[in-house]
Amino acid sequence: MRAFIFMGLLALGCKAEPVIPYHQYAHPQVLRFMGPLPEPETNRFKQETIRLGKMLFYETKLSTNNKVNCATCHDQTKAFADGVALTDKGASGKRLKRHSPTLINLAFSPSGFFWDGGSTNLESQALGPLLEHDEMGQQMNVTLDKLRNESKYRKAFALAFADKEVSVGNLLKAVAQFVRTLVSFNSRYDRFLRNETGIALTEAEAHGRNLFTAKCAPCHEGMLMTDMDFHNNGIDEKYPEADMGIHTGRFRITRKVEDIGKFKTPTLRNIAVSAPYMHDGRFASLEAVIDHYSHEVKKSATLDRKIPRGGFHFSAAEKAAIKSFLLTLTDDEFLKRREYHVE
Repeated sequence: MRAFIFMGLLALGCKAEPVIPYHQYAHPQVLRFMGPLPEPETNRFKQETIRLGKMLFYETKLSTNNKVNCATCHDQTKAFADGVALTDKGASGKRLKRHSPTLINLAFSPSGFFWDGGSTNLESQALGPLLEHDEMGQQMNVTLDKLRNESKYRKAFALAFADKEVSVGNLLKAVAQFVRTLVSFNSRYDRFLRNETGIALTEAEAHGRNLFTAKCAPCHEGMLMTDMDFHNNGIDEKYPEADMGIHTGRFRITRKVEDIGKFKTPTLRNIAVSAPYMHDGRFASLEAVIDHYSHEVKKSATLDRKIPRGGFHFSAAEKAAIKSFLLTLTDDEFLKRREYHVE
């Protein structure tokens, strides 16, 4: 992995409106390690479509009260999470039932978005928050009328799509393209792996890395820091079907008993800025998460076999080391990248 070299994303476009690049990674080592940024055949990257997707990501007119946009719950400075356990900032003002996840490297996820994998691709995923009463809560015909009434959107859709239509399908494709460009591979740990001059891990960070590799990497694996799969990590003993089953995890979608309590493994990239944690935001700090895996794991029939019953029983020094390693995964450049926000 030390040969892994990330060249960064090259900014394109004029000074007034930066354009998210869609050409992949310039260096062959990156292509060899990660492969090109995935894109579906039915929604190939295009600069104008990505630019439109960014406009829509920050557009409050997509909500019924004209106050909520995607960034309301996905703040770039928080790794495109929102910093609260269960937000009440949606159009209805009611508190949501699940925590807003980060939006990092989702282009590499083959399927299974949301905490339970209820959406199979980023295009369909975008539809949920747009329609959900407690999020943006607006019917698509109303949304389309608002957009069609603005010349900037009529022009943007015409540039982005061959049919030039302001349509539901094109709106979802544009948002999905923008989200696919939210790529983070420039943390201090990445620079360490690339053997960059002056970058080294401290003794505590190196120890934490070893512990992480032995205990955590089976689920938070590889450069993505997630296996993109679903696991029961022992946060509860029972998973009741109240609230339409959203606390049953993957079972809500598959109806397979072996999936009860399994939630999608989040990436640990930028974990230091994306608190709180878990599908319901129950853990306010990294210390609380590490304590859970150390000695608070709860038994249930579907508890993942990679996690010992009763937990890993980390010492105080081991807990501190693991945290110190996790802090190296913060990508400050990603959190500030100009191409990801509206000027």
